[in-house]
Amino acid sequence: MICEDKALHSVMIRIVLSCFLLMLGACQTARLSTVKRQETAQGGAAFYRQAAAMGWAARDSFIIQQVREGSIPTFLRKFVRVPVVIGSEQRRIRVCFFVSPDYVSIGNNGDWARVSLTASGAATVLTLLDCFAPTPQLVDRIYQQASVKLTPVPLYAFRDSTPVMWQHHLIIEGQRKQKKGLIAGIKKDIVFVNTKGDSVRANRVGIYGWHQPDGKPIQPFYQGHASWYTDYSHGLRLVSNYVKVQGRLIRIETLREDTTLRKSLF
Repeated sequence: MICEDKALHSVMIRIVLSCFLLMLGACQTARLSTVKRQETAQGGAAFYRQAAAMGWAARDSFIIQQVREGSIPTFLRKFVRVPVVIGSEQRRIRVCFFVSPDYVSIGNNGDWARVSLTASGAATVLTLLDCFAPTPQLVDRIYQQASVKLTPVPLYAFRDSTPVMWQHHLIIEGQRKQKKGLIAGIKKDIVFVNTKGDSVRANRVGIYGWHQPDGKPIQPFYQGHASWYTDYSHGLRLVSNYVKVQGRLIRIETLREDTTLRKSLF
């Protein structure tokens, strides 16, 4: 009888652990999904009206404030799976990343807008939301798996001004025509490492992407801009710090330290 009780107890523990892991899997964006919207949170249009005359420092602070206050559309909180298979034919390893369906935006589902951050502002938002920025290789994979692929629209005047950032958002929305799903081809991604996994140079911002319909990016990996620079074409894609490897959740730090698993990123 005691042996049966122990066996039953062991089974129950495994069931509870399994349920717990499933809950973690469902909540891999837990910090983002628990950021509650406050009364002071702005809509997208109101954000841009208020930020119209701001320089990069004030705009960054305003964006970070809005993130803290939960001014994040609901659809952006529901991350999308991006599976990557690495290894050999003898031993294939499935790694699943969880990414935001669009770039960081301010507002609510009925009134929202994409925003551009500097490298330091992006780093702060990533820390607040327990996320990391994609590597160039992951940017490619996201584009390949995107269900909504739009053609890049370059603009040439006042590229780093707030009104042009708003204008570019409206252009993208005109292209999107209410299509839903993982979107790509609309921004250059802010990245903090290059294709080999080396960090972006100090006091620089790294950018990559803006894929054309043929799958080739307009922007190769580049770190020529100062860290405070950002323009209408820059976007921050959120990637959860929790990754699934063969169905098991781990932190991104564990993946990076593993010589095999890190190949899913670089």
